[in-house]
Amino acid sequence: MKFPSGLCGDELVRALVRLEYRQERQSDSHVRRSLPEQPEHHVTIPLHSPLRIGIPAAMFDAVANRMDLDHPSLLEHLFR
Repeated sequence: MKFPSGLCGDELVRALVRLEYRQERQSDSHVRRSLPEQPEHHVTIPLHSPLRIGIPAAMFDAVANRMDLDHPSLLEHLFR
């Protein structure tokens, strides 16, 4: 699957729900999602539209490392 471009923060927040990330808190235009399993993992997502390409790329790297997935597998899970 090709890396999605033009993602907005809301789309990324909804996609992380598929991997069981839960909303921990929201402060203005930023949402913090957490994976409660040990060790905990936190991702802060700006609710901007669209996100600059480096922001989701960095988040995908962190989530892929935590879930022990490669990028194509992660994108398949997030954006089926």
